[in-house]
Amino acid sequence: MLTPNDTPWVFVVDDDQAMRSSLQWLIESVGMQVRTFSSADEFLAAYELDWIGCLLLDVRMPGMTGLELQTYLTRSAIRLPVIIITGHGDVTMAVKAMKAGAVDFIEKPFNDDNLLTSIRNALQHDEKQRTLRTRCNEIAARLTSLTPREHEVMKMVTEGQSNKEIAAKLGVSAKTIEVHRARVMDKMQANSLAELVRLALLVKYLPVN
Repeated sequence: MLTPNDTPWVFVVDDDQAMRSSLQWLIESVGMQVRTFSSADEFLAAYELDWIGCLLLDVRMPGMTGLELQTYLTRSAIRLPVIIITGHGDVTMAVKAMKAGAVDFIEKPFNDDNLLTSIRNALQHDEKQRTLRTRCNEIAARLTSLTPREHEVMKMVTEGQSNKEIAAKLGVSAKTIEVHRARVMDKMQANSLAELVRLALLVKYLPVN
């Protein structure tokens, strides 16, 4: 069992026991926490939703390959940053891994310092993404406090429509729209129209949960 997730872990999935031991020693030597797995199935059987950190995946393993595990994680909305490690790399494989969202692709034998730099970058990426998701969840919660009419007004306002234009389309007075708009700004905790637009875009284009 892992300790409570207030600090990140580096998860290594590689069927080569010697490589797992070597990677564990290297990563722990610089003060990072690491846990190793001999297969994709072993990792998935142990995985818990609150794990944070990054994932080092070997490509060629018995059963599910590293790239197949990467695809599975993406489809399952498991957002641990992935670093692909392989002794059998080629351009096509690298492109496929990066297009699927890997943060790096490293061939064996690798330079220890380069790998550690890649791991640190992946951990920073994970922290930034978790911060963004937390922010999106907070904004999404504010959205739930809006009435259906306030949702309509917010959508039109953030599309650049004026109070008069919105009033005409909704068949109400401009004064009524001013009231709805003020309530939207208050509930969304936005101090300006520009900030309201940014909040709307953040929820629209970034994942929550």
